[in-house]
Amino acid sequence: MRGLPVILALVLTASLGHSEEAESFRAGDFSFALPAGWISATPSSPMRQAELRVPGPAGTGAAGEAIITVFHFGPGQGGTVQQNVDRWFGQFDGDNEVKGAATAKETIGTVPVTFVRARGTFQSGTPGQATTPLEGQALLGTILENPNGDVYLKMTGPAPTVETAEPAFVQMIRAACGG
Repeated sequence: MRGLPVILALVLTASLGHSEEAESFRAGDFSFALPAGWISATPSSPMRQAELRVPGPAGTGAAGEAIITVFHFGPGQGGTVQQNVDRWFGQFDGDNEVKGAATAKETIGTVPVTFVRARGTFQSGTPGQATTPLEGQALLGTILENPNGDVYLKMTGPAPTVETAEPAFVQMIRAACGG
């Protein structure tokens, strides 16, 4: 019985050091809660509102990670929904059928949302500069339309990581839109 107070103290100390509150970020008029296990990173570009890391399967390290970039440029900025969809598809080799390019549009709450997906060889890099072809990649993106400026979220990385993370990604979007 003497060990019980020590165990209780250790459990209490451990639980006090761990916050149950989910980390979140804002982009435009939307607030997003990070799914469990996802990591908020310092954006690698000042154009990004947020940058997230989605861990891959155990043992894959950084090579198995997917990256989510979040953009909000303000009202009337960033191009049309279709221009962004076309640009995202253009980052993959081959025609749209080969890369499994697909879009789906729905309204969540009152927000028009376009979901985008593609798979194959991704041309990684900054638009307009040299790119690096990465095979076996996938893209899952979404555009949240808003009068105060659309919000763009794009996850890219190894196909197994992106596809496994899809349900959590979609749930994060639905919650941000009030759906």
